[in-house]
Amino acid sequence: MCGINGIYSFNKQLVDRARLQTMANVMVHRGPDDDGVEIDNFVGIGFRRLAIIDQSGANQPLFNENNRLMLVCNGEIYNYKDLREDLMTKGHEFRTNGDAETILHLYEEYGVDCVDHVQGMFSFILWDSEHELFFAARDHFGIKPFYYWYDDEKLICSSELKSVLGEFTGPAKLNEQSLLHFLSFQYVPEPATMVEGVYKLPAGHRLIVKGNDFKIERYWKPVFDPIEEPDEQVRKKIRKALTKSVELHSQSDVPIGSFLSSGIDSTAIAAMLRKMGPLKTFSVGFEGGLNECEVARKTAEILDTDHHEWTLSEEDFFQAVESAVWHQDDPVADPSAIPLYLLSKMASRHVKVVLSGEGADEFFGGYRIYQEPQALKYFQWLPPSIKRAWKKHSRQFPDFFGKNYLNRAMTLLENRFIGNAKIYTEDVLDVVHENLKERYLHNETAFQLVKPFYEGAKNMDDVTKMQIIDTNFWLPGNILAKADKMSMAHSLELRVPFVDQSVFEVGRKISLPGKVNRKTTKRIFREAMSGIVPDHVLHRRKLGFPVPLRNWLKGERGEKCLYFILESGLSQYLNERYVDKLFWEHQMDKADHSRKIWCLYILAQWHVLYIENEKKSYSYLDGAS
Repeated sequence: MCGINGIYSFNKQLVDRARLQTMANVMVHRGPDDDGVEIDNFVGIGFRRLAIIDQSGANQPLFNENNRLMLVCNGEIYNYKDLREDLMTKGHEFRTNGDAETILHLYEEYGVDCVDHVQGMFSFILWDSEHELFFAARDHFGIKPFYYWYDDEKLICSSELKSVLGEFTGPAKLNEQSLLHFLSFQYVPEPATMVEGVYKLPAGHRLIVKGNDFKIERYWKPVFDPIEEPDEQVRKKIRKALTKSVELHSQSDVPIGSFLSSGIDSTAIAAMLRKMGPLKTFSVGFEGGLNECEVARKTAEILDTDHHEWTLSEEDFFQAVESAVWHQDDPVADPSAIPLYLLSKMASRHVKVVLSGEGADEFFGGYRIYQEPQALKYFQWLPPSIKRAWKKHSRQFPDFFGKNYLNRAMTLLENRFIGNAKIYTEDVLDVVHENLKERYLHNETAFQLVKPFYEGAKNMDDVTKMQIIDTNFWLPGNILAKADKMSMAHSLELRVPFVDQSVFEVGRKISLPGKVNRKTTKRIFREAMSGIVPDHVLHRRKLGFPVPLRNWLKGERGEKCLYFILESGLSQYLNERYVDKLFWEHQMDKADHSRKIWCLYILAQWHVLYIENEKKSYSYLDGAS
């Protein structure tokens, strides 16, 4: 796990070494163990290293045998041992025992199609000096980040937005289309960022530059194909794939640990890891709310792990917000990002690598909202005309018990589901400034953005359609983004065994009855984990990090958040009267607007740090605000 940077000069000007060094220094938290910069005339690559495998011998940039290729890679290649053995039989000579060097030799064999052979989490930059080819790629699911910006003169690439912005000659400008999407999704969907002109290389894509020819192309995409199979056969496939994935993800020359919540996903990972040897586990909970520490503690006792926990106070939570947002690069208004930031801070004092349970819900059908299609099926017989009429006039009706249910039942899935979070959708134009409404009417809405994915899944059941949306949007934009940024803020490598091609290959074929029914989610997965996961966790409902935001955003704390939003410089974008209305309805318990308020608060924090440029100096060692 590291940080990478790259500069390519289209007009073939010599790259300044000091610029690359400065870009690397901005993200020292991603790699405090070592750094390296290499210049080849009009191309330069830089690196910050967090040493995990071959700690003393795999410093980057890396070179092939004749030095015509050089590489910097952020991440881990989990099948590197098999790849290495195969490549050596073909005559390739290795200089290190590290995993990243396999990419160089795969490129020698397969060119840019080398990514088809790699199993892991990665973003990398490879320079082929013989063919003057600049090649970069991002892993299949988007576990590792990759930002880029270019103009007529140069291309700038980096693991972090902050490093790219350091190369701007003028101030960063907020992207208004991205603002609109952020208000709906609570993150900025790829390939855009919140900064105009800066992009994220999407998951499963590669970037290729030769001369002035610049192109981005997809090399892989997740495809769901549910089929009917006997339950026992599916259960065996799940156990086999996950066990193998955990084994591969546990490869390390430094101590590893595991996050442990009250849910089945992290518990399954911890249980499998514990069979391999002693294990440290880490949990956080909250004062005055649902505290997952109690269940996790019981699990740790059963598994006999060296367990560490932290019950977070309201003050712990809010003191961490500014630093966490600075490390996010692009804002992610998922409240669970803050406890994840603090959990990573605690874990980093004991281990250098942790495994976590992200991805299981998307692949195996674990979100409770996936049960919604079955709950609404009784309204499927209603003619479209009645549904359209209800949708047109429902906002005029007073609130009553069951109104929200009827709204969902009368709305087609593709017009109500954009992913696991839906913050501002019908009221997105209410929250923006009056002067922007006309301009925003011509912008792409959240529903228009996901429409092509629904069109490509017309013959799928509704639950599978939801999984497709979440795997392409929610997983890379929210789940994996916060996992990477919040852990790397503390120089901690976070690995996600569920987010693996072999595990996905099993999950994508599970039929609807194996995923959800009216009683449970992840039905077949839960059955597969019987005997591995303790009984008290096996059928617990999903909680995530149950942050008690509803209560915290009332009273004085809520007033401070409102004041910060209004004074953050966002007044040119937001309808302040509507924001004030949301706040007071929440204060008076007329509605729970906590997620909407939090979305604006995170946006305000980001705007102050990245646009107003009023950031503090953060230590990667303590993450202090």
